[in-house]
Order: sequence, then C-alpha cells, then structure tokens
Amino acid sequence: MNDQTIDMKDYGYKGGALSDEGHIPARITAVHRDRFEAVCEHGIISARTKTGAYRDYSEDYPTAGDFVELEYNPIGDSLITATMPRRSFFSRRDPTPGRGEQAVAANFDYVFIMQSLNHDLNPKRLERYLTLSWQSGAIPVILLTKADISDNYEAAAAELSRAAAGAEIIPISSKTGFGLDRVREYVSNGRTVVFAGSSGVGKSTLVNALAGEEIMNVNGIRENDSKGHHTTTHRQLIRLENGGMIIDTPGMRELGMWDISKGIGETFEDVEGYTRMCRFSDCRHESEPGCAVRAAIERGELSEGRWESYKQLKAEAEIPDREELLRRKRQWSKDVALCNKNRRKQSKRFGGKDNY
Repeated sequence: MNDQTIDMKDYGYKGGALSDEGHIPARITAVHRDRFEAVCEHGIISARTKTGAYRDYSEDYPTAGDFVELEYNPIGDSLITATMPRRSFFSRRDPTPGRGEQAVAANFDYVFIMQSLNHDLNPKRLERYLTLSWQSGAIPVILLTKADISDNYEAAAAELSRAAAGAEIIPISSKTGFGLDRVREYVSNGRTVVFAGSSGVGKSTLVNALAGEEIMNVNGIRENDSKGHHTTTHRQLIRLENGGMIIDTPGMRELGMWDISKGIGETFEDVEGYTRMCRFSDCRHESEPGCAVRAAIERGELSEGRWESYKQLKAEAEIPDREELLRRKRQWSKDVALCNKNRRKQSKRFGGKDNY
C-alpha cells in the first residue's frame, strides 16, 4: 500500500455521486477469478465483491478498467459494493450459463487494432474488429506493426484504408521507434486504450516500448507464419509514466457479435449508404430492378468482398449468442433426421412408395 494519497483523476475517474457516504471510488487494475486488485485514494488494494450486491446479478460483475464503489478495509480485503456506469466496454459470451454477455474490458477511450506488416494483414479481420470497436463506444486506431521489415508500408496502409471507416492508420516499429510518438499522443493524460489483434502481432513489444521498460513478457513467433503465443494470463490495467493506461486482456480473441447495429453502421457506412438508395425498401440486393448495391458493384465502386463481409456480420448479429446459434443448428439437424426416418417408415408401410 502507498503512504501518499492517490488522485483518482490520474486514473481517469470523472467524479460522480456515490450511493453511500462511507464508500470511496476505485478502479479495477487486475482480475484474478473472484478476487481483484484495485487502485483507490489509499493506493493499490485487494478487493472482492460484496456477496449481497452481486448475488442476483443486478450489478455488472467488475472487469479490468471498471470504476467501482468500495467499502475500504485498511487491514484486509475491501468490499466492492457497486459497479459504476461504463462509458465503453468489450464483452464476450459469459461462461456461466444464463448470464449472457461478460465484459472483458471497460472504460477505455481508444481501441488499438493491431495488424502486422509481416504476414498478418487481413482486411476482413480488420472489418470485424472495427465493427466491435465502434460498438464498444470507443474510437478505433489501426496500428500496422513491424514497419521496419516492410518494403512498402504506405501501400499496405492504402490497401486497408478502404476498410478503415475513417479510423487513423499508423505504421509503427517498436524496434526502431518509428511512429511511436504519434501513438503516445493517444496513450497519455489519463486516457485508456485497449488492444485488439492476433497473437504474435507485437502487442507486448509495443507496451514495453511505450513504457520504456520491460513490463510484459515477449514470446517469440514462428518465422514461417508469424504466429505467436498469448503472454497475458489475466485481465489487467497498466499505467504508464506519462499518465496513459493500457488494458491488457487474454479474452479479446473470444469477443462475440452481440448487438452491433451501431458498429456495423460505422464500419460499413459506405455499404449502408447504397442500401438506402435502392428503389424498393425491402430489396434483397440480388436481381431486383433499381438495386443500388448491385449497380455499385458492377461499376466497381463497391467490391464484392466488402459486400460479402457486410452480409456475414449482419447475419451473425441476428443471432448474437453463439450457443443459441449452435443449438438451432443441432435442432434443425435432428428435425431433418426425424423427418427422414418417418418417411422411411411410411414408405415401408405402403409397399416402398412415398405416400405424398
């Protein structure tokens, strides 16, 4: 515990009324199953949720970056009594049956979407991360890592700009420091960022470069495919010397497509602009007369690949719970099998001929 009092504004706290005069604000800095590390005016403390407040799930279960109310205990675990409203968050399907979604990071200002200039450039994956980022309530920023090994990073940035939906694209090299000054402008003065990207893309190396010291382990990658291994084992918030904060979480690869209507609209603003121009409001964009989407594709203004990505994400969003999607598929297979079985029985009963 620190002896000096901490100003919670340095950790992004904006203030607000608390539910009890005896409570104090805190921010979750690490999640270890059912125990938490948090920072409050008294320093870094250990905490757990107050059973009654969270038993009926009426409170959002805390995650890295959350602001919470505490019953402070100077000699043991403090009690988390409430989770404050979130201004942004990423979520995935909760592993606890019946609980729906689970937040994995909260209250961040920017999402650093990282793609490597080695072998990781993938416009379709970028569109997915952009959709989730806009939906989260934060602003996405695209980082093209390992610019020091790229012959033409400008061409790569131009290629991805068509899918970038207005997000800034910054080629960087954590090894040489190229582009990091621009990145530091986002990670400073109480701002919080969260990372999204594949393993081996250089997240840990970037964090260490921004921190000016090795605060995260860096695992090597396979040279043949640039695949790496996740080094994060729990959700945590890291504060840098310049006042910026980074939320690191191992759950970012498991993000689900929940209600992403806003995110799709932001990422595919060009596509939805064409859909609104169709002659018929119920146009299926196949062979209907006056379809602006098909006309844009034929003119080369809209690529078939981008249109297919839009349709795929829209279809996934219609059934946001992947378990429910799988359940429906399994039930459909059972129904088909049962129907075929009944037909075979019926056919045998009537001398091998279908009675339809």
